[in-house]
Amino acid sequence: MPVPWFLLSLALGRSPVVLSLERLLGSQDTARCSPGLSCHLWDGDLLCLPGSIVSAPGPVLVPTHLQTELVLRCHQETDCDLCVRVAVHLAVHGHWEEAKDEEQFGRAPDSELEEARNDSLQAQVVLSFNSYTTARCVLLEVEVPAALVQPGQSVGSVVFDCFEAALGAEVQIWSYTQPTYQKELNFTQQLPDCKGHEVRDSIQSCWALPWLNVSADGDDVHLVLDVSKEQHFGLSLYWNQVENPTKPWWHRNLTGPQTITLNHTDLVPCLCIQVWPLEPDSVRTSICPFRKDPRAHRNLWRAARLQLLPPRGWRLDAPCSLPAKATLCWQALGGGPCQPLVPPLSQENVTVNKALKFPLLKGHPNLCVQVSNWEKLQLQECLWSDSLGPLKDDMLLVETRGPHDNRSLCALEPSGCTPLLSRASTRAARLGEHLLQDLQSGQCLQLSDDDLGALWACPMNKYTHQRWALVWLACLLFAAVLFLLLLLKKDHVKGWLRFLKEDVHAGAAARGRAALLLYSADDEGFERLVGALASALCQLPLRVAVDLWSRRELSAQGPLAWFHAQRRQTLQEGGVVVLLFSPGAVALCHDWLQDRASAAGAHSPHDAFAASLNCVLPDFLQGRAPGRYVAAYFDSLLRPDAVPALFRAVPVLALPSQLPDFLRALQGPGIPRPGRLADRAEQVSRALQPVLDSCLRPPGTPETGRKKGPEAGDRT
Repeated sequence: MPVPWFLLSLALGRSPVVLSLERLLGSQDTARCSPGLSCHLWDGDLLCLPGSIVSAPGPVLVPTHLQTELVLRCHQETDCDLCVRVAVHLAVHGHWEEAKDEEQFGRAPDSELEEARNDSLQAQVVLSFNSYTTARCVLLEVEVPAALVQPGQSVGSVVFDCFEAALGAEVQIWSYTQPTYQKELNFTQQLPDCKGHEVRDSIQSCWALPWLNVSADGDDVHLVLDVSKEQHFGLSLYWNQVENPTKPWWHRNLTGPQTITLNHTDLVPCLCIQVWPLEPDSVRTSICPFRKDPRAHRNLWRAARLQLLPPRGWRLDAPCSLPAKATLCWQALGGGPCQPLVPPLSQENVTVNKALKFPLLKGHPNLCVQVSNWEKLQLQECLWSDSLGPLKDDMLLVETRGPHDNRSLCALEPSGCTPLLSRASTRAARLGEHLLQDLQSGQCLQLSDDDLGALWACPMNKYTHQRWALVWLACLLFAAVLFLLLLLKKDHVKGWLRFLKEDVHAGAAARGRAALLLYSADDEGFERLVGALASALCQLPLRVAVDLWSRRELSAQGPLAWFHAQRRQTLQEGGVVVLLFSPGAVALCHDWLQDRASAAGAHSPHDAFAASLNCVLPDFLQGRAPGRYVAAYFDSLLRPDAVPALFRAVPVLALPSQLPDFLRALQGPGIPRPGRLADRAEQVSRALQPVLDSCLRPPGTPETGRKKGPEAGDRT
């Protein structure tokens, strides 16, 4: 069941604070002023045309401060509109010019000037009001008696009632005088929507807004609009960007109850919801419920991207404004943290989706931009790596300029900025004199230059090549000494190399050859014999696969699927498939050759030999068997002529009498010397003989001195 985050009734929510707004009856605009002042409101509106600023001829009245208050202009008790009351505070600006010439020559002051000083001050104050639906300008005449005229002092205020505005609108108010003696005052205010209880109950357009419930259910966010089936309304999702215009994301005209599902990855802090009834001049009410959602802030950083703008510009692209700062840093080739540079980029908030300038002369692959939110690093991209290639092994020199043309140079390293002519045990200190020569000879690239200092990138490739040249020289010297020693003892070395070559070659060949053993499970004794042969072959070593060790895979996959997988892997690796013939295997082959496949059903479900015949026989019939198959039989259990003639296309070898030839066929091209092959054949023969004797013992004869070997068990 969804867990509700908040419930917004009617106008997307009930405010816990009830605003008590003053009610004004009637539709007539009025003006009033502070005690001692007189004011008059001109009838009708005028054009908003502020003139250029002129010099004051003497003391004049100018607006110094704007103050607003929300009121309700009501035509009936429950039929009101939102209205903005504006109070303009006034002060005296300028002073009377003294009659210096008259005082110097002892003449009396001009009578006209004296009368002007005793007269009251008058001013025409303009109020300009602008929103997305209306724009108005009104003129107020204000008169201040002479007794209150004191240069630089406040004289009071004039109040205008009032500018009507739409709910939820952003309004801008300007104030200036005619003529204009100073820059106009500017004030911006966001008006409330239908959330306020007093506003909602007094404005009829708020009554038709739908109910909206925003809830979370796992990774989904549900917008549930509970309205009647007959009501038509509009719903818009948009990104409310502070520095840029509002960016629409989703808009629909809907009817009746609706549920809109958003994925949690779509949430960002500036994602807002706007809803309104589809009626003329209806109120649009907006809310941004995800401003403090941690998931929304994580998604915002995931969506943010840094982009390089030629020639030396950059931009941070993001759906919403980011409280972040950006700095330039230097990423060294060997890794480690990116070193911040001086001077950095602007430490103030980064303006998203706006082109910004780098304080650089040229770009470099090692220059990167870091963006952090004052808590941790969020983004780091080396913007020039795509156009200028990968990171370079360059040393960054930082030139600092002080007063009296004092200059100092240091090299930026992970441990800090190291002075070039220092005794520190760092790479830059060891190469300090060489780096200074490179800088003076123009081999370094200048990245920035201003009054505080400069940045230089100096290549380090030649010093790296010199270091590797010494290493190679030492290696060559060591090789020469070793070669000389080998010449002095060439006879012993030749013998040692010959044996080493044989061992490595034979061992690699044996380890590299895979063998798949196929047999018919005639009885338990024959299975023990096959297990002993497989275990002995593994000691050579060979990589042996046999169904006796893979009973679990056989039960899970089935014999045919298991054989297909093993045969394909063995042949792809250059291995060999070994067919071990027994009386049961010969009989099964005759049945298959005579098209009596039903005989296979009498065998064990783990018998891979019976399942494999439908793949093995076509290889022999079509001539693909030589080089891929080897046939063998135990000479004490089967006569040589019992093996079907079809399988004589490949070597058919008797065991253990032809063990050397059998091992030679299994090991492939890498054949060891004859003595070593005979030793291995003897090793396999000793492992087979006891188990072979037990197979030849008549039934009921007890085994003495022996236990069942592990080679007959299931190795899975």
